[in-house]
Amino acid sequence: MHILGIDPGLLITGFGVVDMDGPHLRYVASGTIKTAHLDKKDLPGRLKVLFDGVREVVQRYQPEAASVEIVFVNVNPQATLLLGQARGACITALVSTGLPVAEYTALQMKKAVAGYGMAGKAEVQQMVMRLLKLPALPGKDAADALGLAIIHAHVGTAMARLAKAAGGLESTGGAGTKAGASYRDGRSR
Repeated sequence: MHILGIDPGLLITGFGVVDMDGPHLRYVASGTIKTAHLDKKDLPGRLKVLFDGVREVVQRYQPEAASVEIVFVNVNPQATLLLGQARGACITALVSTGLPVAEYTALQMKKAVAGYGMAGKAEVQQMVMRLLKLPALPGKDAADALGLAIIHAHVGTAMARLAKAAGGLESTGGAGTKAGASYRDGRSR
């Protein structure tokens, strides 16, 4: 099963695809979608680049589930609003292709990948490289996206098993099933 992770950003959005075969993960692809070539004042144009770019990644790698980083309010409210719009374009692109979308915080991803929720970007890059047996460090944005795919592979599978054990209740995060914050049928939290 292919799982796509998306680390949204208005200038650079990272993506990472892993293949899950039972407990084993294999690197498929990673990269970035960039909008720096457009005028910073052209927000609709930049959002369209993100939307089209995410749809292209989905079409190329055919994932069965996706996970996206949750955005929190930071010091600069304007930057938070812009990031939220970029995130919305990415989620909309994923949902428009029929993918279930799960959300994880940066803290959750870092804890799952590096073992420490406050891990730095370099630590996440190192651990993603080790977990996926990559020959070199992935880029920062791609590493975060791969980390989101990795956490969904592990947490999503566990949630699907719990749901099955609970008597077939709808899963809230299973890889390939409805996610913890699912956008296919409306936000669940």
